[in-house]
Amino acid sequence: MIASWWAELSLVMKILWSVTLTASLIFIIQSILTFVGADVDSDFDVDVDTSMDGSDLSNIDGGSNLYTLRNFVNFILGFGWSAILLQDSISSVALLILVSALIGAALVAAVMYLFKWLAGMQQSGNINLQKAAAGCEGKVYLTIPGARSGTGKVQITINGAVREYDAMTESEEPLKTGVPIRVVDCLDANTLLVEEINTYTV
Repeated sequence: MIASWWAELSLVMKILWSVTLTASLIFIIQSILTFVGADVDSDFDVDVDTSMDGSDLSNIDGGSNLYTLRNFVNFILGFGWSAILLQDSISSVALLILVSALIGAALVAAVMYLFKWLAGMQQSGNINLQKAAAGCEGKVYLTIPGARSGTGKVQITINGAVREYDAMTESEEPLKTGVPIRVVDCLDANTLLVEEINTYTV
């Protein structure tokens, strides 16, 4: 029965079903790994980062960086399932693609907001960041532009938990994903000033 159903599908629908089912499988695997403490998100910056650190919710990055594997999968989920479910209701192919793309984008926005909220809740607590973060070491999660020209993200360990914060650096060169860093100062409630450990001098 499944074989005959598949044979009757057009090439476009076969591709759509294949991509959508693959995205659904990846989404299920991501969800399981996320909530058992592993973050499999990869950023599409210059470097590809696969982080398996800790079970802290602040590791779940999907709330602030648009170009991630998770967000790509979420878009395909929204787009693919919408196109499949609405194909009989919307006769215009162009309109079907537009509506499906909008639903996919809306799903990405919703998930980004959810994970950003979860990370914020996890970080809120009673931590005095000024005191707790000073001298802490960690690594760059999203590339930090050089010379304080912009913010990236770092993951540092505070009180035994891996936490994620925005970060800037005074280094002339950008600090790329995976570079080990040390916290120099706390610029505000969620932004740290960091430097590469290899360049640190006492």
